[in-house]
Amino acid sequence: MNTYLSEQQKRSHPYYRIMELKGDELQNQLTSWSRSELIDWLCWNDRNGVYTDDDSLREFGNILSRERAVEIIAEMLNQS
Repeated sequence: MNTYLSEQQKRSHPYYRIMELKGDELQNQLTSWSRSELIDWLCWNDRNGVYTDDDSLREFGNILSRERAVEIIAEMLNQS
């Protein structure tokens, strides 16, 4: 079974599409996502990160806020 996505599939998938955005367009998209969607993207993009509530509570004693999730994603995408 082929687990790779074609270029067309990547362009239509929201997790890949957001990686092409910059500036206000990126911020507008991120602010439209729910906290759950933001955390899902972070987990998808960085499998070694600590983003889920259970992991965050265990590691840091608190959970990742929606606002901080937006900041982290913006930082990740602006570095690439």
